Amino acid sequence: MSYVPVSRRTIRRHRESERSTRRLVIALSAAAAAAWLLSVTMSTAVRVGGYAHNIAVVLHVLSLVVSFGAILLVDWHGFLWLLGRRKLAETIRLDGAATPLIWAGLAGLLATGVFLNPHLNNPMTDVKLAAVLVLSLNGIMLIPLMRRLAHLPPETPFRGLSAGQRIHLLVCLVISQACWWTAIIIGFINAEF
Repeated sequence: MSYVPVSRRTIRRHRESERSTRRLVIALSAAAAAAWLLSVTMSTAVRVGGYAHNIAVVLHVLSLVVSFGAILLVDWHGFLWLLGRRKLAETIRLDGAATPLIWAGLAGLLATGVFLNPHLNNPMTDVKLAAVLVLSLNGIMLIPLMRRLAHLPPETPFRGLSAGQRIHLLVCLVISQACWWTAIIIGFINAEF
């Protein structure tokens, strides 16, 4: 029970905001899964070679650099916040600036992946594709938490979060890095063989 006086109107707005965030997460998760499935399905039907394949590889790598580069920057800045060397407000602001780059790069990876002639009968390729789907969904699952963090005082330290929020952030960080590195390493191994 809170002793802070809160109006019913404020409580209602908060509940509506939570519901709208839940609906957004569900819609974005469905869209991400559909885009991933469309990319994988189309890659089985589309075969390109020569110049078109080379362009697709270059655009795929550029999309990777944009998306993963932004991820590394946000994760590094978040790590510095965890250590107390950055403020929460700085981290949230950087995340807001990097988010379009992350999602645009990921969309580019899915679009160009169609033209890379992936070996879908190779188990490593299946692991890579699963990692891409998981990292997409993982990013979407961060939306509710980031919205909550945006409402905290700008000076809030990492240790000032609830245990659940700290665990959520750390688990999402580990999943993100594991999936990105898995996809990148398998992608380069598959490109060599």
